[in-house]
Amino acid sequence: MAEHKNMKEYHGQIREALDDAFLRKTLDKFAVDYKANRARIFQGWDVPELIKDVADIKDNSAQHMMELYEQFKKEAEKRGVHVHLASDAAEANRIIARIAKDNNCKNIIKSKSMTAEEIHLNPALEREGFRVVETDLGEWIIQNRNEGPSHMVMPAIHLSRYQVADLFSEITKKQQDREDIQKMVKVARKELRAEYVNADMGISGANFAVADAGLIGTVTNEGNLRLVTTLPRVHVILAGLEKLIPTVADALRCIQVLPRNATAQAITSYVTWIAGANECQVGPNGKKEMHIVFLDNGRTKIVKDPAFKDILRCVRCGACANVCPVYRLVGGHKMGYVYIGAVGLALTYLYHGADKARSLVQNCIGCESCNNVCSAGIDLAGIIRDIRARLIKDEGNNAAGGVMSLVMKDRNRFHNLLKFVKFSQAPVTTKGGRFIRHLPEILTGGDQTFRQLPALAPKSFRQLFKTVVKNPAQPKYTVGLFSGCAQDFIYPEQLVAGVRVLNKLGVAVEFPEAQSCCGLPLEMMGQRAASIEVSAQNVQGFDAGKYHAVITLCASCAGHLQHSYPKLLKGTADEYAAGIFAKKVMNFTDYIAKNFDLKPEDFNATTDKVCYHSPCHMRNNGIVEEPRKLLNLAANYTPAVEEDTCCGFGGTFSVKFPELSAEMGRKKIREGEASGADVMITDCPGCVMQLRGVATAQDSALKVEHMAELLARTMK
Repeated sequence: MAEHKNMKEYHGQIREALDDAFLRKTLDKFAVDYKANRARIFQGWDVPELIKDVADIKDNSAQHMMELYEQFKKEAEKRGVHVHLASDAAEANRIIARIAKDNNCKNIIKSKSMTAEEIHLNPALEREGFRVVETDLGEWIIQNRNEGPSHMVMPAIHLSRYQVADLFSEITKKQQDREDIQKMVKVARKELRAEYVNADMGISGANFAVADAGLIGTVTNEGNLRLVTTLPRVHVILAGLEKLIPTVADALRCIQVLPRNATAQAITSYVTWIAGANECQVGPNGKKEMHIVFLDNGRTKIVKDPAFKDILRCVRCGACANVCPVYRLVGGHKMGYVYIGAVGLALTYLYHGADKARSLVQNCIGCESCNNVCSAGIDLAGIIRDIRARLIKDEGNNAAGGVMSLVMKDRNRFHNLLKFVKFSQAPVTTKGGRFIRHLPEILTGGDQTFRQLPALAPKSFRQLFKTVVKNPAQPKYTVGLFSGCAQDFIYPEQLVAGVRVLNKLGVAVEFPEAQSCCGLPLEMMGQRAASIEVSAQNVQGFDAGKYHAVITLCASCAGHLQHSYPKLLKGTADEYAAGIFAKKVMNFTDYIAKNFDLKPEDFNATTDKVCYHSPCHMRNNGIVEEPRKLLNLAANYTPAVEEDTCCGFGGTFSVKFPELSAEMGRKKIREGEASGADVMITDCPGCVMQLRGVATAQDSALKVEHMAELLARTMK
């Protein structure tokens, strides 16, 4: 598990992970394979409906948590099971230790359990004098290395066969073959066999606790759990209260998504149901001594918190780590405390406190890939933003956040500051005034030399709008244009291109000047109060109902305006207007592709080879085929590999974690170059800033353009 005192120490751990070539190669391969295998295993399934069903089951269970506990307790006790409720980790550890003492147990074997990791059960039992051995292969390996799991499903994914062989050589006192994986598995089995025979107590977790039957369900790929739950004379099950569900049918519905999402399997090797204490000749009355310990540890409090209650839906599939671009770079030991990945960032705060989560929770780029694959439809990225806001509220603002909040919530103050920067930047610009030569690390939060940062444009889009717009006398549609701050003040040429394309297609464009930044940067920094103010200003600045659509050329803005504004402004005077506004928002490329039947003859297609970078927030909105359709009309589209992985910008993320941002950006440029493309097209100014900046810093011949610029220069 990750332990660090401050951000400086955390950055040191991140650099250590980035230097681990094996880890990088392994996680890269896993990420690519997982995506392909998940798509295959879900083929033919109504995935949204399945996820909705799981979410409904888990939400209903959470709302009736204590009722289900009492029902389960009653049913399980009929079958000779002792049922306990622990309020926190310390009490759970005490209960389990007491059971061991009362039954004169010395040797304890365990099956993999994240809940046991959550309460630090092994160290607690070892302090009481018990010998504890993990029996899951991955858990046994990391236990012998004195490490925590690096993934919720594959705890030893970070280790090579050579590291494991060396460990086994040390354990057995015999040199092991470093290439023969199957032989190493046999070594582990041989070493563990004696542990099963000599064990007095077995401890396991649970995937489901079925209330109406007093039944425990587990989903595993190794037979060790069945040995742990049957061979020892005492069996203890440890489960969080959120594992309680009403019926077996509910559990079976969840099992349809859990293995598919976790390991891309239709079903795991073992699905085990335990209904009461089984036979045991040396046990009381010929039965095994069986206990179930349910853990609260804040769960009954979380279920009452609207911001965090959805986290109790989690089925521990680990998919949020599987698709996370940050996890892919640094692994679970650097992106989690006990629990791993996006859900781990949230659960660290909720189960282990702000001091453990303060740095970790910053290490989310906000790409929302986790949301797109969550088994239970949890808005993990939103919960992480809520935690950042809660930390600011509880602990007070930091200097950078306070200044940013003060400036951005006042549109005039914000724009005046940008004007001042524009006139004062000349001495530090380069390449014809297009880029900033260098800024001190104190202003950027870290070394930003991996990319060239753009200078502010000589004229903002709001200054140019009236000179470039040429609205038709009888427009087919009238749209409102939301500029966002990056395109308004850094890349106005992208908006100019967008206006020209819309005008060519017979669309009238209006630009409400009361608009400001969308507020997403404030959200990412936890500045919730200022974020709400900015959201209200933008909603008030648009009479959205009069437009065919509110068009934005920024994928990040579009995602935030559509999905966050109704939540942020819920319960305020602007709630109704925010709902109308959000429904009107459309991404520029999506709007063009869906409202106009463009054909090859509408373009003077360029001979340039182009590849595409799909912005995260565009892909999150299901806009996948539309940009490719336009690229095939306007240019020679040559796809690059992994076009839909994050570029590493993430706004303030690239400032906080430049070492991670750099790796993601460089990878995208390498992939673009490898495709043979001359130009990489994208639909977000933040992605342009990142990718063009990285390409320029590396003297790459690959150009980076916004989709609007390509369409403007190729459309007849």
